[in-house]
Amino acid sequence: MSYAAEISRANPSCFVFLVDQSASMTDPIGGGGGQRKADVVADAINRLLAELSVKCAKEEGVRDYFHIAVIGYGYTVGSAFTGPLAGRDLVPLSQVAEKPARVEKRIKKVPDGAGGLVETTTRFPVWVDPVANGATPMCRALARAETLVSEWVARHPDCFPPIVLNLTDGESTDGDPVGPAWAVQTHVSADGAALLFNLHVSAANAVPVTFPETDAALPDAYARTLFGMSSLLPPHMRFYALQQGMTVGDTTRGFVYNADITSLVQFLDIGTRATDLR
Repeated sequence: MSYAAEISRANPSCFVFLVDQSASMTDPIGGGGGQRKADVVADAINRLLAELSVKCAKEEGVRDYFHIAVIGYGYTVGSAFTGPLAGRDLVPLSQVAEKPARVEKRIKKVPDGAGGLVETTTRFPVWVDPVANGATPMCRALARAETLVSEWVARHPDCFPPIVLNLTDGESTDGDPVGPAWAVQTHVSADGAALLFNLHVSAANAVPVTFPETDAALPDAYARTLFGMSSLLPPHMRFYALQQGMTVGDTTRGFVYNADITSLVQFLDIGTRATDLR
């Protein structure tokens, strides 16, 4: 296990987000005050893309340390980008930053300096809209991710390995996802195998199981399947998770079950924590 390659414009890496857009994503997320799962997931990805753009911005603009794909799967399987990037798969981060579908105004509560909160308006770029329609063709989504990962590693043989993040609320409806999940992880750069992390969003108000080391605390076979499909967290991600106050060990996997809003944001933060940027 390496996962130590420096990420640069000459040697970039990529993120592939797989977003469950099945009909059940209209259900409210557990502990989310009635917010729909589809809305919470879309907001979290849009926020992450904005934060990545800021993190990779230098004086001359956003550097292409990463290329990004967002694949939706539900009624259909394909690019979930809307607006100018609609239909595209792996997009250089500078183009992502330049081309949101729109910029919304959102109300945000911030400290007023006197112990209270005051409402302020903030700009919120949107690349991905919430969609909830159809079944859960997870195998097709993973196969699409595998194609992107395979092509990426062929073009960038020395890269920090591609990271695929699958966000879902239900079982695959088009077969057993274990094979396609394993296939994603068979593609290897000089720095290690491609990573697949899985997050299960729940409508239940159950306690989230975050980054477990074993499947012992998981409630059913479906949860254990998702755990088994998930890559081990590389050392630098484990270190970062420890800094965030999480309990992790050598066998911790990139997996969250029964995610609420907080653990969803945490999952995306830790799962996209790459190594040094140059």
